[in-house]
Amino acid sequence: MGDKIFDPELMTKVIQALKDVYDPEMPVNIYDLGLIYDISLEEGPIVRVTMTLTNPNCPVADSLPRQVKKSLSKIDGVVEADVTITFDPPWDYERMSDEARLDMGLL
Repeated sequence: MGDKIFDPELMTKVIQALKDVYDPEMPVNIYDLGLIYDISLEEGPIVRVTMTLTNPNCPVADSLPRQVKKSLSKIDGVVEADVTITFDPPWDYERMSDEARLDMGLL
């Protein structure tokens, strides 16, 4: 692993790229859905994302991480995007943003 960097402009671009990816089962982007657990920026720049899925048997378990990686790789200057899936802790509705809950009629 490389040295971590602090780049607010790049972080904004990363978050926007994540907000451009939607869970196909819910009309909410993966960032507001609370599927993103960690984002780190490293020299390069390299973007590393730790994320989860709504459940371990999610039908997009193979394709969604590839879609995230592709979206992050499109950010100008990013030389590598790494996506790791975890189920610890398990995802639940509490991780969703208020906006996402409102969009889904949960508020």
